[in-house]
Amino acid sequence: MYIDFARLRNEPFVKELYAWAPQPEEDADYEKFVGGTGFRYESDLDRVGIAMTGEGEARRFFAIADGRFDQRKIEDYALRGGRKERQSGKDVYYVPAGGGNSIISFFFLTKDRIALTNEGSAEEKLEAARKSERRGDWNERFERLAGAPMFVLIRQEGSTGQVLAEQAPAGLRSPQLATLLTQLQWISIAGKPAGERLQIVSEGETASEETVRQLSEFLQGALLLAETGLSDPKVGKQVGEDAQKAYLDLLKSAEIEKVDRGETKSVRMVLDVTPSLLKVRSSPADKPEPAAKPQTTSKNVPSKGAGTPNSEKPAGPK
Repeated sequence: MYIDFARLRNEPFVKELYAWAPQPEEDADYEKFVGGTGFRYESDLDRVGIAMTGEGEARRFFAIADGRFDQRKIEDYALRGGRKERQSGKDVYYVPAGGGNSIISFFFLTKDRIALTNEGSAEEKLEAARKSERRGDWNERFERLAGAPMFVLIRQEGSTGQVLAEQAPAGLRSPQLATLLTQLQWISIAGKPAGERLQIVSEGETASEETVRQLSEFLQGALLLAETGLSDPKVGKQVGEDAQKAYLDLLKSAEIEKVDRGETKSVRMVLDVTPSLLKVRSSPADKPEPAAKPQTTSKNVPSKGAGTPNSEKPAGPK
């Protein structure tokens, strides 16, 4: 994952997002960290790249961050509860994290760049990454994503596709989608602000032309069904006309294409997110009619069907 905060801070779409999003409450531990290190991520963090791996609940990460760091303050703060080791001519710091047995190690590559990990030595992890045989495959795809201020690149192993499919909106969730995503070797999602819009480009890559064909047809069909359903006036009454228009604008902006790179094939989908989509509220535009008072017998038993919701009313997008 890569995020260029320095570039994104000045983008109109991101400013709109910050203004719309709820502001987090002050955190005492974070303010203590800021006081001790002089580093505030909202204004001082410029860029960060994070590599993550894991099985089950175990998660390991390695990150490199660029920003405005007060190296002396940060090193002094780390030594209050941590330790320092000299490795390959560099000072590597180890500090406890998360209140448990987890340890984070870090060291400064330059005064404006820091490397850190929760798995062993950050310096050793960086050296191992430089010698990795997989590096060429990653760099080839990083070059395709160059220019995007934020992206996620996944090398598919195990059940990553299944996890992504489970996170899909209810209308796109299906065993078929899960199976197709699991057959992809690489998955990328990139975001690039363009004025007041955010363009999202996602791509799934595999060596199987048949998988690409099936995935492309599935996405085309899902978009068509979603657009048809959202065009129903009943949905507009349920979710609100503004929400209905925002969802339809998103679907109509979608472009799906197949990309042939010789050894691998890809499905690429492009979407445009507008500020109107951010402002969509989940509450329906019209309130339901109050339920009729139940008719009672001598045993005071509600009559059949009293207060029962209309099961034929379509459920709008969440």
